[in-house]
Amino acid sequence: MTSTRPLTEHTDRSGFPRQLLPTMYDLPSEALEESGLPDEFHLLQPQLLSETFIPVSYDRDRIFTGSDLNLYYDLDRPQWYKRPDWFGVVGVPRLYDESDLRLSYVIWQEGVSPFVVVELLSPGTEREDLGKTQPQQDRPPTKWQVYEQVLQVPYYIAFDRYTDQLRAFRRSGEQFREVALSEARFWLDELGIGLGLWSGTYRQVNRLWLRWYDADGNWILSDLERAQRRAERLAAKLREMGVDPDEI
Repeated sequence: MTSTRPLTEHTDRSGFPRQLLPTMYDLPSEALEESGLPDEFHLLQPQLLSETFIPVSYDRDRIFTGSDLNLYYDLDRPQWYKRPDWFGVVGVPRLYDESDLRLSYVIWQEGVSPFVVVELLSPGTEREDLGKTQPQQDRPPTKWQVYEQVLQVPYYIAFDRYTDQLRAFRRSGEQFREVALSEARFWLDELGIGLGLWSGTYRQVNRLWLRWYDADGNWILSDLERAQRRAERLAAKLREMGVDPDEI
């Protein structure tokens, strides 16, 4: 029987110059066996998460969000990756090396793991997303293992759009532990924002969506919504002055 190394045991390359290690330009950004998104929800929901992910403790240019993007996590096996439905990282430049849009997210180049990962459950991925699949020898670790043990992600969120069930996991000690939710909201104190289920219309689709909210319990507005609010206030002000905004 072939033995495997513990997931947390990696060759020490702390003395290697960063420029000699594989970068996102050296690693594939997509794979034939994982082409395309499983459904339209997997496109729209991550967009809403990214648009409203505004942690109060970080400048906008020090926040990165990725969706359906290769996340490389093991320098000893540089071709191994996971592809989270959505993840948020804080304390890194919005652009790779302050200059380029990311092709993928390479942990040993970035130096910072995601702070929160969201997986959108589907019948084909639910068991692995919830840590119910067993790891196999000489095969890449499961998503759960990578998020929990390798990347040590502080928060992991699973959402089932078929049942509208929100489940939140916080890393405590060496493991994810599920948080008992009294309502469909979950506060992340370190970021100063929370994640909850919002009933509303996004991109002309009305349903329950995952969305970030602020310390006052208000849903964080997207850039488009903020622009619309400003336009509405301006129009109201013009009407007060006796000017019809539709005629301007």
